[in-house]
Amino acid sequence: MNRFTVEVLVTPRPGLLDPQGKAIHHALASLGYDSVEDVRVGRAIYLDIEAGSAAEATERVEDACRKLLANPVTEDFRVTAAEPACGAVR
Repeated sequence: MNRFTVEVLVTPRPGLLDPQGKAIHHALASLGYDSVEDVRVGRAIYLDIEAGSAAEATERVEDACRKLLANPVTEDFRVTAAEPACGAVR
């Protein structure tokens, strides 16, 4: 078994209201960042998991996303698994 660090990015589905993103967008515009066209606010979740391969780690975490980590009605998610570098400390 190998240890993988898995990153999950959870974002609101396109077309759904994102009040936090709208508030940030308006604040950026008031600070002169007029070139910002849209802001969507999500969250990042990092998991360390033991698995036989990156594909297996990804599959397990995707299952966890469908069951707990993301709301399937209002959110999308993207999972990326990578073996941590030797000696990496988080």
